[in-house]
Amino acid sequence: MSLPLTEQELHNLAMNIVGKELEEAGFEFLGVNSKLKRDPQFVALKNKELHFVIVRAVSYPDEADTYDPVFMQTIKQHADKFEAKTYYAGVGLGHGSDYAQPVIKNESYTMVFNGLQEIT
Repeated sequence: MSLPLTEQELHNLAMNIVGKELEEAGFEFLGVNSKLKRDPQFVALKNKELHFVIVRAVSYPDEADTYDPVFMQTIKQHADKFEAKTYYAGVGLGHGSDYAQPVIKNESYTMVFNGLQEIT
């Protein structure tokens, strides 16, 4: 029987996608938190600057790039205490043959990831 990924599994998949992108961009990870509802997911260093990255797995019909501005400002205020930049990384995930359907274990998936959005 085909089972959809759990919320934690979707979150882990999104984290892997974003983590790979950060690695390729030259970020050095200082902290990684993959537990749901624990933010930020990545604390990373690049060019001697600290970065906080919030990762969210998003399912259709929600937009991958849409975030809660009040929540993100709270994270930014926390990051500012450490002179860190704050980013949102939304990853839209759907079934491989139909983005509107849930991701199924051991089947292909479709992804929408438009990169990091800096929160200013």
